[in-house]
Amino acid sequence: MLSKSSNNAINILTVIATIGVVIGSLALFLVLSVFSGLKSFSATFLNSTDPAIKVNVKKGKSFHLDASHISFLEQESDIISYSKIIEERAFFKNKQKEQIAHLKGIDTNFTKVVPMDSTVFAGRWVDFQSNSAVVGNGIATKLSLGILNYGEPLKIFVPKPGTKYTTDPSKAFRFINTQTVGLFSASEELDHKFVFVPLELAQRLLQYESNQIGAIEIKTKPAKTASVIKKLKQHWGEDFKIASREEQNSVFYKILNTEKLVAYLIFTLVLIIALFNVIGSIIMIILDKKKNLKTLSHLGADLKEIKNIFLVQGLLLSTFGLVLGTSLGTFFIFLQNKFDLFMITQSIAYPIEFQLKNLAIVAITILVLGGTASKIASGRITAKFIA
Repeated sequence: MLSKSSNNAINILTVIATIGVVIGSLALFLVLSVFSGLKSFSATFLNSTDPAIKVNVKKGKSFHLDASHISFLEQESDIISYSKIIEERAFFKNKQKEQIAHLKGIDTNFTKVVPMDSTVFAGRWVDFQSNSAVVGNGIATKLSLGILNYGEPLKIFVPKPGTKYTTDPSKAFRFINTQTVGLFSASEELDHKFVFVPLELAQRLLQYESNQIGAIEIKTKPAKTASVIKKLKQHWGEDFKIASREEQNSVFYKILNTEKLVAYLIFTLVLIIALFNVIGSIIMIILDKKKNLKTLSHLGADLKEIKNIFLVQGLLLSTFGLVLGTSLGTFFIFLQNKFDLFMITQSIAYPIEFQLKNLAIVAITILVLGGTASKIASGRITAKFIA
């Protein structure tokens, strides 16, 4: 593979073919590593905004948490903490400005499950001894809300249940006055979605009973989420929807996986085009070594053995390109993680992560395509050619 041919054009073509494989494997490895980095970065973000497990009913908006449910949650050793919550779309009004968003009633355990209190940038977290509210930055901007403005309460309206039509708004809605004590900023979606209030306040507004809630959010020990979900399904039955963090964000993960698959297919196509150079290089070498091949045939080498020479040469060339390309990719990943060469924003570096799984995918892809290209090239050798 390393020896030079007497024909300089063949040497140049072989170098070009090798460079093509190196660049192709480097690009494919980096793209897969970037998507792995994005997935890990997103998972880190989701850990601070979504629970490991969320349990709610399949039918209806609420359920009664009975003694057997509480007993299971408190006795299960793999559960670190759990929180009772209520979520409901509501109508928010501050002075003359109005906005529809999601009201989320939470208990004192909520921040032990999801550390949303760390996203508060103005004021403080929910005060469970008063009618306090912590509002998303996007909602606060639309309502022109500040914090601790005791003169102007934030009004929260929800429709009264029933089927009768009324033209009197005072009879169609229930409302409460709350005091904005804090503003949070987690993501654009959450900032425009949630207003947090104490659980008891949400129950009073919705006229729920003391043990009536909308969902349970659970924090589990690392790597124990799947086993807890299995036990929950066995203990709580088929009436409950039990979702892991990945299932709660299934659309996001589907989009990310689809984009990763599309990127893989695109760069695999680039590799296929690059491997045409390998085919051309091997065919040129075959033509250049025609006399040597005849000599080997006369010495007793059969057609299959002669073909295997060029099959192995093609595989060696592909393997060399693979090793060099992935080595350069690994070095680049190290540099990016160490020195933040490329940035998404001024404070966030572009995430990229080395994973053996990606290395295996690239290796299999290169070796399969390289073997196929070598097989095609060596197939040009016929019994008539070496006769």
